[in-house]
Amino acid sequence: MLKYEIIYNDLLQLIQSGQMPSGSKVPSIRSLKQQYTCSTSTVQTALFKLEEQHLIYAVPKSGFYVVDHEMLPKPADQNIIDFATASPTWHHFPYRDFQHCMNKSIDIYQEDLFQYGTSHGLPSLLKEAQKLLESYQVFAGTNQIFVTSGVQRALSILSVMPFPNGRSRILVEQPGYHLYLGYLEAHSIPVAGIQRTAEGIDLNRLEHMFQQGDIKFFYCMPRFHNPLGTSLSKKQKATILKLAHQYDVYIVEDDYIADFEESTKNDPLYAMDIHDRVIYLKSFSKIMFPGLRIGLTVLPDSMTTSFQRFKRISDIDSSMISQGALELYIKSGMFLRYRDQVKKAYIERALELQKALQKHLPDYRVPSVMAMHTHLTLPKHVNLPSLIRALAEKKVLLEMMDEHYLKDFYQEKLLKINVSKVEKHQIEKGIEMIAEELHLGRHRFV
Repeated sequence: MLKYEIIYNDLLQLIQSGQMPSGSKVPSIRSLKQQYTCSTSTVQTALFKLEEQHLIYAVPKSGFYVVDHEMLPKPADQNIIDFATASPTWHHFPYRDFQHCMNKSIDIYQEDLFQYGTSHGLPSLLKEAQKLLESYQVFAGTNQIFVTSGVQRALSILSVMPFPNGRSRILVEQPGYHLYLGYLEAHSIPVAGIQRTAEGIDLNRLEHMFQQGDIKFFYCMPRFHNPLGTSLSKKQKATILKLAHQYDVYIVEDDYIADFEESTKNDPLYAMDIHDRVIYLKSFSKIMFPGLRIGLTVLPDSMTTSFQRFKRISDIDSSMISQGALELYIKSGMFLRYRDQVKKAYIERALELQKALQKHLPDYRVPSVMAMHTHLTLPKHVNLPSLIRALAEKKVLLEMMDEHYLKDFYQEKLLKINVSKVEKHQIEKGIEMIAEELHLGRHRFV
């Protein structure tokens, strides 16, 4: 082992063990030279490696200090069990790590702040994004990858730009992503819906719509569907791709929480596509925080020029500071470390939710595989607004699914349950309270 690696490993151990806590000063270069009997350049190499990983930072004329890696303190328990909110739990994010990346981004890319952005996104971020996407089995050249101000911006561009098939109608799953449905209806964009259930999609119905419906693209969430929480089987995904190729329909795949996938066999549609039919969307809103406003779009080569032209009109570029910070966050390895940590926490919550549903609501149909959100299928006689109001009075918050449907589309009696902002120890208590209200039988249509 080289001398600088010994110094690096020793300092890393001190930081990770807490012997050199957040904010503390790292021993000076002079003292480290004496301790390890080495040159200034050897010590500097070890320190620069720690700095690149955002474990320490330099203060001019003062020295190096340990980055504060502590997470925000948890909010006071207000005894509210929030099954309605879908945003990430803010106190799980190590914000000081990312704050350090933001500060470094301003230093490194200060010249870029005075420009109107780039056609695809920050080039250095595109390179890191390319590597990250490969971990999701999405292999593409940097020329195919675009950075947008969130996935919602990518969807708005795709909705109005011309497609090679020359069609105009967009097909969406029902229920589906409520903000996109609202966008389509607000802008009077031709749209049709197809029912998505816990079992998936009626593929015969899908073929009929592809064949007869002038479909430009089919927008879907094969993994961890929002709001159902279910995933399509490999066989279903293969059939959808086959039909898309057969009837000249494109697929817009929203893989917004790919980070929580446990199965190495459950690849995205993009990985199975051999006919350049799939446009892949990746969000950072759920794994990090919505305020970052950065999404990734991966396009077939034949569509990059058109997308770039329409993107420049409506979305010159995402914030250069955010892009630079995200690049440093990924490159340093901090994103993967954080992802593994938060993934573990959310998987534990999903398992707790599954156990609670099986224990307290064994007679109700629920999906067998869940992420941090799922749904409960209720009998037709249940008065859902009444049930939700009664539980709100007991500080258990739930939400109707109305906004997840197009107007006039048939709605099943579904109860949306999300544990993104529910602590693990509260999950069973909340599900038990839902079960109690249902078993009382007070919430019936008469």
